[in-house]
Amino acid sequence: MAKALYGHIGQAPDKRLLEEVVQLRARVRNLETELAELRSREDEIEHGHVEELMRLQEPALT
Repeated sequence: MAKALYGHIGQAPDKRLLEEVVQLRARVRNLETELAELRSREDEIEHGHVEELMRLQEPALT
């Protein structure tokens, strides 16, 4: 059993697996960047609506 485990540990990593890990990490980075941009855009839109509401004149009570 020890020899089997030692042989497993000593093997070189599968090239396809390494390429897939690299691609997945790049995809995660892209999605994180996209999420940050969307959150920023959402904050800008929300801030713009608040400023727009602040500019509205309130009707005078008579």
